[in-house]
Amino acid sequence: MTPIYAYDIAPDATARALVDGAWDSPPPDDGYRWLHLDLTRPDTEHWLARNLPDIPGRAMAATETRPRCDALPGGLMLNLRAINLNAGADQVDMVSLRIWVDARQVITVRRRKVFAAETLRDRIEQGGAPVDLVAFVDVLADLIVDRIEDVALDYEDRIDALEEDVHEQEVLSHDALGPLRRRVIKLRRYCGPQREALLRLARLEQPIAAVAHPQLAEIANRMVRVVEELDSLRDRIAALHDHMAGVLSAQHSRNSYALSVVAAVFLPLGFLTGLFGVNIAGMPGTGWAWAFPVFAAINVAVAVGLFFLFRAIRWI
Repeated sequence: MTPIYAYDIAPDATARALVDGAWDSPPPDDGYRWLHLDLTRPDTEHWLARNLPDIPGRAMAATETRPRCDALPGGLMLNLRAINLNAGADQVDMVSLRIWVDARQVITVRRRKVFAAETLRDRIEQGGAPVDLVAFVDVLADLIVDRIEDVALDYEDRIDALEEDVHEQEVLSHDALGPLRRRVIKLRRYCGPQREALLRLARLEQPIAAVAHPQLAEIANRMVRVVEELDSLRDRIAALHDHMAGVLSAQHSRNSYALSVVAAVFLPLGFLTGLFGVNIAGMPGTGWAWAFPVFAAINVAVAVGLFFLFRAIRWI
């Protein structure tokens, strides 16, 4: 098993990259070790089964995961979901990051690239490593929540633009609303459990290595706000849909009403033209040159009379 990358991190925030199997040695007594693993690489699952307790060993290698936070004998199991920034992927098809933290090391496992972990690796390479295990979890969770907040804010801006189009121009692109609604629902599906996982993490009295960090509570609170914003966006989209459905229904009713009035006016005219259009003997006016103009004038008079009748009884 070869990690994606591995570091021994000292209390002074300096880090030493581990190479050539050095990650199989015991973690340092001062500081901690970070191993970032890829489940798609050979022997990763076997390494997890050999080196981790039974429950986290199986949970870290599971095919499907959901956000969770469980304090287990020997350490902390934390699963988080991050925005999918991989090329060609839908960003709300969120990627899973499985995290196991014990007293001396943190192990993160992924199937698809998690860019929050890549950003943290860059910080470590630049000399800005988290000073302890709790700070490590702080930074990693903060990077994940940051990207989720960015996506939620982008959706909010798009819904603001749609609302402006609807309320000012009575125009709504259903091609834009439908996919946006599905994305918000999908993002909310993952963020709800993640909110609970981060809240549970923040409420643990000694979450990791007996060190308390108030930043965990702030990150959990930001996740709560994201979920509340997604709930609000979902309701706003539903309100937009209902508003436009009402507008379209009113337009349909007006059009149907206009067609009904026209049909009511022309119904007796159609009866008269049908009656005088029969080709049988005895029809009046067949030998009179002014018969057609008189008949046309009678039809116009009937139409005008019906119009004023409908106005009088307030049909139009």
